[in-house]
Amino acid sequence: SRPSSSTASNGDRESISLFNPYGGQDRIKSNPPATPAVTTDHEDFFTREQPPAASSGPALPRDPHSSSLTDPHAPEWGSGRGFKQPRSRALSPPPASILKHAKGYGTHVYNSSMQGEKSKGRTELSDRNGDDVFAGAQWTVEQADQSNGGLQKAVSAARKAGTLKETTWVGTLGMPVDALADIQRLEIDDKLANEYDCLTVFVNDSDFDGHYGHYCKTILWPVFHYQIPDNPKSKAYEDHSWKYYVKINQAFADKIVKNWKRGDIVWIHDYHLLLVPSMIRKRLPDAQIGFFLHVAFPSSEVFRCLAVRKELLEGMLGANLIGFQTEEYGHHFLQTCSRLLCVEATNTGVQLEDRFVNVSNFPIGIDPVSLNVPRAGEAIAQWLQVIQERYRGKRLIVARDKLDHVRGVRQKLLAYELFLNKYPEWSEKVVLIQVATSTTEQAELDATVSDIVTRVNSVHSTLAHQPLVFLKQDISFEQYLALMTIADALMITSLREGMNLTSHEFLYCQDGKYTKNKHGSLILSEFTGSASIFKGNELSVNPWDYRKCAEAIKLALEMDAEEREQRWLKLNESVMHHTAAHWLATFMDHLGKVWSEHALRDTISIPRLSIGKLGEQYKNANRRLFILDYEGTLASYGSPTSIILTSPERTLAVLNDLLYDGKNMVYVMSGRKPEELDRLFGRVPNLGLIAENGCFLKEFASNDWTELADENEMTSWKQSVGGILDYYRERIEGSWIEERHCSLILNYADTEDRQSAARQAGDCTNQINDACESQRIRAVPIDAAVLVEPIDLSKETAAKQIFDRIQDKAEQTGEQMPDFLLIAGDAREDEVVFRWANKIGEAGIIRDVTTISVGSRNTEASATLTQGVTGILSALQKLAALS
Repeated sequence: SRPSSSTASNGDRESISLFNPYGGQDRIKSNPPATPAVTTDHEDFFTREQPPAASSGPALPRDPHSSSLTDPHAPEWGSGRGFKQPRSRALSPPPASILKHAKGYGTHVYNSSMQGEKSKGRTELSDRNGDDVFAGAQWTVEQADQSNGGLQKAVSAARKAGTLKETTWVGTLGMPVDALADIQRLEIDDKLANEYDCLTVFVNDSDFDGHYGHYCKTILWPVFHYQIPDNPKSKAYEDHSWKYYVKINQAFADKIVKNWKRGDIVWIHDYHLLLVPSMIRKRLPDAQIGFFLHVAFPSSEVFRCLAVRKELLEGMLGANLIGFQTEEYGHHFLQTCSRLLCVEATNTGVQLEDRFVNVSNFPIGIDPVSLNVPRAGEAIAQWLQVIQERYRGKRLIVARDKLDHVRGVRQKLLAYELFLNKYPEWSEKVVLIQVATSTTEQAELDATVSDIVTRVNSVHSTLAHQPLVFLKQDISFEQYLALMTIADALMITSLREGMNLTSHEFLYCQDGKYTKNKHGSLILSEFTGSASIFKGNELSVNPWDYRKCAEAIKLALEMDAEEREQRWLKLNESVMHHTAAHWLATFMDHLGKVWSEHALRDTISIPRLSIGKLGEQYKNANRRLFILDYEGTLASYGSPTSIILTSPERTLAVLNDLLYDGKNMVYVMSGRKPEELDRLFGRVPNLGLIAENGCFLKEFASNDWTELADENEMTSWKQSVGGILDYYRERIEGSWIEERHCSLILNYADTEDRQSAARQAGDCTNQINDACESQRIRAVPIDAAVLVEPIDLSKETAAKQIFDRIQDKAEQTGEQMPDFLLIAGDAREDEVVFRWANKIGEAGIIRDVTTISVGSRNTEASATLTQGVTGILSALQKLAALS
């Protein structure tokens, strides 16, 4: 329920500086106070729900369905503005000392709440809170102020546009729930499900506090924004809040699985629920799951600092599609997976043992349509008039940020101070209005920022002017839109951020429709995701370079109208293209496509090889082409990096039987060197061979090898890569380097500490891929080894070469083209050949095309054969017997 009126008041408190041992009084002596007349009323001015001109009338009720901030700065959990809600019953956080919290903190305090025990201590806590009245209170459903505004508006816009038909939200209640009676929970759950299409995940207060307040905000949020928590209290939070993070994620997964129906799409959002995709995948293998990370994703060097890094990555990889705000964040994720999980990461995703996970970037935007109605409202018109009168003749720079170490408020204020000191002619002409909301305890940062504010206003204020208005509070939506509309510039100096949607709303409001002010300049940190879509038309700054930031402020204020308009037109074009509805439609479309592709590749969806059907096609063919993988398909003799070469007699006999029929052309493809294959298949005349995964080709019925690779290029890249491999060989005891003509292999199969070796191999893979990308080579983790090979040469290129030569010969001599093609393989490098052969079959170039994946793995082949080497040899033997 909501109270009829709500007010909050803070008494006068002495200003204390953490940098001053004598407290606030001494600071006042060193810095003269700002003019009282201009420093005591700006907070009250912006605190009013209505502009001063309209404040005499009754306050308007809060509309729960009205427009709200796209990027809301949520208050502390359980303290929603304007609502009567129970306070959290979460017990004390862990002590800062690691030595203390190891002595039973988790077992004594938290386990009681996890097990639902109503201990004496818990009852006393409830009495102190005085919220037992909520157990029987009436209640209403209101719009939460802790929601993801960008996501909410995207879904709303998509539903209005008809691109999204049905949606069901899954989430927590948005307030503490321990004080609610069981009957109330059932009633709330029923009402939200039936009337609001919402599934409620009920979690007790201590679990939620451990998950959200401790692990998400104290561990994940800083790390994802390059702020590594390295103090004892952070360590305590990480140790003791991880289990609550897992528990909340499991609660979400359970709720989704319980209500999932075939055909449903599950879309999971943000760093709070990184484990949910994998949890759902284990129980719903066929589910269509998307995951989108709204914040930044750090480099592997930063992410690896997390104690549970592998668990988090594996949790995300349960999705079919993982989306990021920018290409940079997606690259960081791929690099981190390659480095920490030792899996193959391509430009489009991550190849796991049993499936492929697509990774792409989808920049989110705003919903411009939702801003039109409130912008035309009377309340905003009144605020525009009031702000114009109050700051008449001044140039306004506006900023709105959370007051934390990520948003760069301190850096912004220092740059503004430098601007005023360097260009004193502007000190009485410009005002910076900084709205700063604090959601966590940042005592040191608060003190530092307060010190800067006091210093700026002490030096540059006059009786009639205050250059810096600092509001440590949030403002109403109407005030926010009014400031975005009337501002001459918006300044954002985030040290790391996903998409800053405030900048998008600012640009949209600068169209000049409701005020003469238009085409304001955007000063934007280069470390925000939004900078990636604005293509340099903003004034890009490095927040750590105060001098450049000060220059950007001067440029924004002095820029002529023509340049401002040109920049704004291009920026607004980006905003109108990357809208919230476009983001949602693009992601959902991409998710549907990749899920369909994954479903087609799934072994459950791929039929078993029909020997009978294959035999009929074989008998009806006039000319046949076989391309067969060796390692793992025709023979199983251990790791591909093994130096022991054996060729089973049965394999040689089957190949000879096939070649006995003059209609058959048979090629064997391998990662081995040409001379090794010659030794292996010396007793099989006329056999065609593909060596080193497509770098060498011996034509059917020929004795000569053709090198498809450029020898000089191979020598060149080997020299640069060899040093890197040698560096890691020295650090991985028992490893050795195998050199082939067109590839290098770092083999660590004989190492004792395989886990440490794999970690070093992951670093090696990343270093080579980053340093040698221009040389068109790639490093790929394989079984206990790192393979470095050319990008432009593969088994597919060799197969194309074979087919092209057959076509050329047919045109020259009139020889018949093959009408039967069979490809068999078992590994990732065979997938490109499957894809090529399937396209030939779909185009009707060859009448009968069969691609066979040996084993049970995710594949693009048209058929599977799970009996392994024995199965494929038996199938080939049966075909040879039909000749």
